[in-house]
Amino acid sequence: MSGPRWRSNRFVLALVILAVLCSAGIALYLNERNTRQQTHELTLPTVGDWVELDVTAQDIDPGTGELTLYVVPVPHGTLAEGPDSAAFTRQVDIAVRSTARTDLRAAPGEAASPQPVPANLYDGTESDYPFDRYHFAVSFSATDAAGTVPVGVVFGDVDPFFFVRPAVSAAGPAAVFEGRVSRTRSTFILAWFMIAAMWALALAVLAGAEVLVRGRHGMVWPALGWMAATLFALVGMRNAAPGSPPIGSLIDYVAFFWAEGIIAASLVATVVSGSRVEHRKRAAAAPAGAAS
Repeated sequence: MSGPRWRSNRFVLALVILAVLCSAGIALYLNERNTRQQTHELTLPTVGDWVELDVTAQDIDPGTGELTLYVVPVPHGTLAEGPDSAAFTRQVDIAVRSTARTDLRAAPGEAASPQPVPANLYDGTESDYPFDRYHFAVSFSATDAAGTVPVGVVFGDVDPFFFVRPAVSAAGPAAVFEGRVSRTRSTFILAWFMIAAMWALALAVLAGAEVLVRGRHGMVWPALGWMAATLFALVGMRNAAPGSPPIGSLIDYVAFFWAEGIIAASLVATVVSGSRVEHRKRAAAAPAGAAS
């Protein structure tokens, strides 16, 4: 195959690969967006009068081991002023039990507003980032003047850094809502990219240092500046990890600590070797200068 034709085919092949990668990225984004925007009807009582609890997970904080659920009570049956009305005909008290007991109240003649409810995260540690996973459990019960009111749970997830997968929910006079929390797919992709980039940059610096040391090139200042810049650039990259994982997380032991150590050692070895070469050149040039 001739040279110009081969170069043309390689250019077309590169464009095709780029188009496939971009298409795959868009498809992954659309799939994650559609998955996260779904609502899950976990429990819906079959009785006429019941309270629907629209629960949304937000503000998930593994550092404090807590997530915030925003709860909106919606009446059904004779509890509602009309077929599609969100206003209650009588007072309903809702008890939420998780980290602590939280009491919500729906007043007659009014539509309930979102109320924050804290829930405790357990069975997980933040240092496992980006593979950390947690569980939570919340119990809902409702009462009015006549006694117990059945409750149903409709769940939605809007936190941009975490994905909440509802696990178990029991219907009846009380609803027990359990779920598992994990990092989103986009967080996984970016974390893996950062790990690969850290190792790639570290090995690139190591290869450059090997060429300079073996070739006895002396103090090559542009190369030394690149190595030092890479050393500090990785710190900024690591601190930009989504979710701000603490120092000592899994990502550090898998890539960051090793990459920083390799780059620092390569830089020091290059400086030591270059310094020796420069001293030898200076020593060799000294007698010639004196003789002249």
